[in-house]
Amino acid sequence: MNYKTLTYLVCVLMFVFGFTERQILPDGFVYVKSIIPDLDVELRYFSANNFVGDTIDGYRTNELILTKAAAQKLKLIQEELQQQNLCLRVYDGYRPQRAVNHFIRWARDLNDTLNKSQFYPDVAKRNLFKEEYIASRSGHSRGSTIDLTIICGETGEPLDMGSPYDFFGQQSWVNYEAIEEHQKKNRQLLQIVMLKHNFRNYPKEWWHFTLRWEPFPKTYFDFEVE
Repeated sequence: MNYKTLTYLVCVLMFVFGFTERQILPDGFVYVKSIIPDLDVELRYFSANNFVGDTIDGYRTNELILTKAAAQKLKLIQEELQQQNLCLRVYDGYRPQRAVNHFIRWARDLNDTLNKSQFYPDVAKRNLFKEEYIASRSGHSRGSTIDLTIICGETGEPLDMGSPYDFFGQQSWVNYEAIEEHQKKNRQLLQIVMLKHNFRNYPKEWWHFTLRWEPFPKTYFDFEVE
């Protein structure tokens, strides 16, 4: 049984037997696995595997939430990639404003550099705001922005994109040249398939995309991910 099939069966069993309790979401939002049951979700902010080194405020479960419009487009992307024996892995979607506030507090504490060597070795922490790696508002809080990569459908291993997810540095810029050709091709594949389905990229983060004509372009939500 390959990775894709196993993931799908686990998701179906969890849905059938009701292993997860879910909140009532605001109108226009959905739990993405209700639309894409076999989607691989690894919310990094519901873990210590992130630049802060701790679970982030507002993340109470590994449940991906997006606007319905974004989730429906994501389903088309997943289906297209599966034709090439590839799948998506999502690292973040809807992000509560309280999580953004957590990032701001962390960024202002210049003595907390627990994960600097892994996530921002070449950027001084005091410059994270200046260089636009941390901001007081995030498109994620509008519900139609997503961080993701492509994985192998057989093994679940992510394709080599030339830098890790959430790495603060030029290596993560979409058009960074000092990477291998296969890494450039992997980035190009992700960019092409996302753009085809109306997601625009953020040039400094190869993994970051926002749905064009998003339904809540000026609203920043703060309900928890639970």
